[in-house]
Amino acid sequence: MLVQLQIRNLVLIENLVLELRAGFNVLTGETGAGKSMIVDALSLVLGGRARADLVRAGAREAEVEALFEIPAGSRVLAKLEAAGIPFDDVAAADLRRSASGGAGLAGAGVGVVVRRVLQGDGGGDASLGGGASAPPAASLRSRAYVNGRLCTAAQLADLAPDLCDIASQHESVSLADPATHVEYLDAFGKLDNTRDSLAEDVDALASVVKELETVRASERGRAEREDFVAFQLHELDELAPEPGEETLLDQERSRLRHAERLTQATSAAAERLYEGEGAICDELGRLAADVDGAASLDGSLTPLARQIESARSELSDAARALARYAEGVDLNPQRLIEVEERLFRLQKLLRKHGPTTAELLVHREALRGELEGLAGSTARAATLEKDRDARLAKVGSRARTLSQRRRQAAEKLADAVGRELAQLGMGRARVVVEVAPISMGAADASLQIDGARLTRSGIDRVEFLIAPNKGEEPRPMRRIASGGELSRALLALKRVLAEKGPAGLYVFDEVDAGVGGAIAEVIGRSIADVARHRQVLCITHLPQIAALADGHHVVGKSEVKGRTLTTVRALTEKERVEEVARMIGGVKVGDAARRAAEEMLNGRK
Repeated sequence: MLVQLQIRNLVLIENLVLELRAGFNVLTGETGAGKSMIVDALSLVLGGRARADLVRAGAREAEVEALFEIPAGSRVLAKLEAAGIPFDDVAAADLRRSASGGAGLAGAGVGVVVRRVLQGDGGGDASLGGGASAPPAASLRSRAYVNGRLCTAAQLADLAPDLCDIASQHESVSLADPATHVEYLDAFGKLDNTRDSLAEDVDALASVVKELETVRASERGRAEREDFVAFQLHELDELAPEPGEETLLDQERSRLRHAERLTQATSAAAERLYEGEGAICDELGRLAADVDGAASLDGSLTPLARQIESARSELSDAARALARYAEGVDLNPQRLIEVEERLFRLQKLLRKHGPTTAELLVHREALRGELEGLAGSTARAATLEKDRDARLAKVGSRARTLSQRRRQAAEKLADAVGRELAQLGMGRARVVVEVAPISMGAADASLQIDGARLTRSGIDRVEFLIAPNKGEEPRPMRRIASGGELSRALLALKRVLAEKGPAGLYVFDEVDAGVGGAIAEVIGRSIADVARHRQVLCITHLPQIAALADGHHVVGKSEVKGRTLTTVRALTEKERVEEVARMIGGVKVGDAARRAAEEMLNGRK
């Protein structure tokens, strides 16, 4: 339910706070006072189209903020959680303090605050009246927030039908939208659980169909892909690379290319160190002996003699290693050819799948796995086809049963709404709840039942049709020309579905257009009946309707410092008598009108 609506700088409204109570609320006032602006503001905060002319002249931004009390476990909270928008439990006492006297509040709930801000360039002249020009459309910017978190227009539009349903001359948020009609019909026929269970089966079927399409797409190119994968695997298996082999081959190639130079360099070094005449090791041996002899005279020279001997020993080892290296250098042109050829092939594969042999080996295993998978794709496709056919048969049977039950419920719903319309002064109206197969699209051939497209909600397209007058063909509700007829048709539907609709607040604007007398009272009592299950806000010019409300607000218009302002205030019981009397008697209220007003107000109790 809507606890509070705050409006700032919207058209003729400078700063307005509307606090509603549970049950039946009415807004009354003179024609042109600004009652429709309240509905426009509510529509705006719930994702309605932003217009530059909504920003009050002279103001840089307009703002509408709505506080809703949402029962725990509702669909709204599930949507908020899915969108990552925070919400907190709000104590019933806090909500009671926010509402007018707290009458009728359900107690503890969850507070959801929706805010919409329109920013213009502030170009209007503050000294002008209500007719001053608004910011140009190009400069208008709009932002929306839910519980302080910036949200998208799509998120707001998704939440709106669960928060409020507006029926007016110009719009209806949900009941005039055919996309919602299947949910209303299922709610009326108590088919919700059947539809939800079917949706789970359809999701499972769709998953199998998607996998089958993937396998078939793979199968169509399987032979070509299999040849390609087999060729790549053969290249790798034939070469059989080893981890780190690229480095070892590169080193061996370098040795083979420079074998003669390496032999000469190492042989010469070995000879100079150890083998030749005047070798360095021989000289170091003599030096070590001389120093060792001197050490017999001065013991401090002993360590130095040992260092020289150690150096001679290490150089001797190095000389022998160089000699062995020189003897082992392979002057083999054929081996060089073999190494260069293998390194060329390896580097080619590394460029395609590398850059290291370790990655080549990983890629080889992946190719083996893919080749095995391609070989088994035909068998997998056959298994999936059997699974699909079995699931489709099961889903088809359930979808046909649901469709049949919907058609039965549709006749009862149409009769019930027709009876309500007769009581609302539309006795000649004919209502049809059309249940038709969903038409197929070019891409939907895989999910169809008896030529109808299969969706999560079944195979039916549901739409409410109405012929307001005898002899007319039923038309979609959204195309009804008369706003009063549309509002009454929606009222009839809402009364029949009072406990079924998702929205916590119903708004009726101009529902009394073109009626009066006894029919007006019947309409009022129908709205009051809806208000037993939902919070209702009704804008009315008829005293018969206003007198039945639980809460009464009056909208007025005044001039302050040369500017027009729209205001709204809650009426006391005494003030309600005067307002209802004004609605009965016009500008001049007499005693007879007051007595009639008192009788109407007393009659509601």
